[in-house]
Amino acid sequence: MPDFRLLAEKIGEGKVLLDLADRVLYRYDAITSGEVPLAVVLPESTADVVEIMRFAAAAGTPVFPRGAASGLSGGSVPTEPGIVVSFTRMTGLELEPEKRLAVVGPGVVTLEVSRAAAPYGLYFPPDPASYRQSTIGGNLAENAGGPQCFKKGVTGDYVEQVEWVDAAGQVHVSGRRAYDLPGLLIGSEGTLGLITRAWLRLEPLPRYTRTLMADFDEVGQAAEAVSRAVAAGVVAAKLEFMDGACVRAVEEAFSFGLPAGTGALLLADTDGDDADVVAEELELLAEAARASGGRVRLAADAAEAERLWLARRSVSPALGRIKPFRMNEDIVVPRSRLAEVVREIRRLGDASGLPLVQFGHIGDGNLHPNILYDKQTPLEAVHELAEQIALTALRHEGVLSGEHGIGLTKKPFMKAAVPPEQLRNLDLVKRALDPSGLLNPGKIIPDEAKANI
Repeated sequence: MPDFRLLAEKIGEGKVLLDLADRVLYRYDAITSGEVPLAVVLPESTADVVEIMRFAAAAGTPVFPRGAASGLSGGSVPTEPGIVVSFTRMTGLELEPEKRLAVVGPGVVTLEVSRAAAPYGLYFPPDPASYRQSTIGGNLAENAGGPQCFKKGVTGDYVEQVEWVDAAGQVHVSGRRAYDLPGLLIGSEGTLGLITRAWLRLEPLPRYTRTLMADFDEVGQAAEAVSRAVAAGVVAAKLEFMDGACVRAVEEAFSFGLPAGTGALLLADTDGDDADVVAEELELLAEAARASGGRVRLAADAAEAERLWLARRSVSPALGRIKPFRMNEDIVVPRSRLAEVVREIRRLGDASGLPLVQFGHIGDGNLHPNILYDKQTPLEAVHELAEQIALTALRHEGVLSGEHGIGLTKKPFMKAAVPPEQLRNLDLVKRALDPSGLLNPGKIIPDEAKANI
């Protein structure tokens, strides 16, 4: 058992939590639980992270990085007793508006970046649905997307450089102009290094934004409308969907005034600096929706648009009122396959007898089928349906994750998704940067697929 008093002497006693009542709270993310950590450490600076990693390396103790614990794949939960490093106190936020940059700590809540940048006419486009809770560090670890990812891109597209601490406790500052080491770290789920600061690119706020809602009799029609719109050249700022079960859940919980009895709902924004172009793109979207059987409504003003988008962001809490637990899938498929895939997933849910709903960033082909269950539900049935959904994505030339990561929940499917030699190469990269395997062990790569060296 490591002597955590030595670590407390280095960084301060108030940053090291050892009471069981504290530690047990850090074994969870939003849907998954793991082992109770030996200690929870709350660094306030890069220097603290250096001391933590040096202590862990000397003791041979695994380290599990953690942001706001809003993750949905088990990426931050401890797989064995070790140190949970919670970055919630590293909330430094500095703006360099003349460079359109924000320099942020990993504990900064996503929405706060745009709030700080707004007085300069700037914002940070990546906006996961949990942007009021999720932190930049977690978004970087999972390369999170969000409603704006179709047009604007995901978190990694806005990173200029990162400061990070390696497994030996060495600090690095890495940019992207020559060798793209940040591109390797972003999305690696804390298995290769701990990001302690990020330089994020900001964008000018668009002058004009228009919002459209279309409802359909069934979910496949909504997917067909997306394919039609993209084929017509539409690059919407946001293009999201909810199936009828999600709409009912949101309405029963919060009463936003969404259409009753609908089979699926599309929400879309078009934006830009030319009002005519924004309006033209909105009309192309409306035409695609009508051609697919949709009933179109335009938001009358900014207040109505905000209410519609709040309804979309309220899906997850609304689902919690139906069943206490859920398996939140996160597949991506080609847009040309969307209608086929959402209908196939619906049939899988019906055949399983388990409540299954679908929503997500459909413009980007990123779907979030959610399996809802309670303590009486056989977990074998839940995992079987999750596997069927994952295999459906792969069969349609898709991938296992768009933004939630592999973590623990999708690790069993990696052998089906990635050729064996590529899995071994990923493991070789892991060993090169983390020779002792201390950084977030047990994630992503199945044990039997690891290189034998």
